[in-house]
Amino acid sequence: MAGARSHEDIIAWQRAYELKLLVYELIKSGPVGRDADFRDQLRRSAASAPRLIAEGFGRYLPGDFSRYLRLASAELKETADALRDGVDRGYFTPDQIESLLRLSKRASKAATSLIAYLRTADAPHEGRRPRPRGSSRPVPESRKSRTEPKEPEEPKEPIEPKEPIEPPEQDP
Repeated sequence: MAGARSHEDIIAWQRAYELKLLVYELIKSGPVGRDADFRDQLRRSAASAPRLIAEGFGRYLPGDFSRYLRLASAELKETADALRDGVDRGYFTPDQIESLLRLSKRASKAATSLIAYLRTADAPHEGRRPRPRGSSRPVPESRKSRTEPKEPEEPKEPIEPKEPIEPPEQDP
């Protein structure tokens, strides 16, 4: 995930997208064509999973992305269940859906693994720009890393020197 620049780089999206295309191919012809409601529901559930993963990726925040991945995983399970229902209705054979069920499971597992990763991920720093080199502006405490040692605080009152400080002598 750390190197993903697009939702298309995410394995869960790739598997869900592949499943969607295979479902589209499966419902193009055959007895399922007579049941428009069933066919449309199967098409919608298959299309929802990659769409939800893409939308979650666009949210940028790990918590939001995780929520969309959970929804996508639910859609993948709905698609698998609808495929089994299609066998029960006589629209498909078990052999026709076997690889699709496997793909659905793989996509769901990839989404679950990504959710686990996102639990440990830090949110991106929106609006944060790197400081130019040589910048003397201090980094706010809230942005310092937890492992970075804190600098000692300045004393609140000025410390009086023990001996008076004489001004330097000036030339006449």
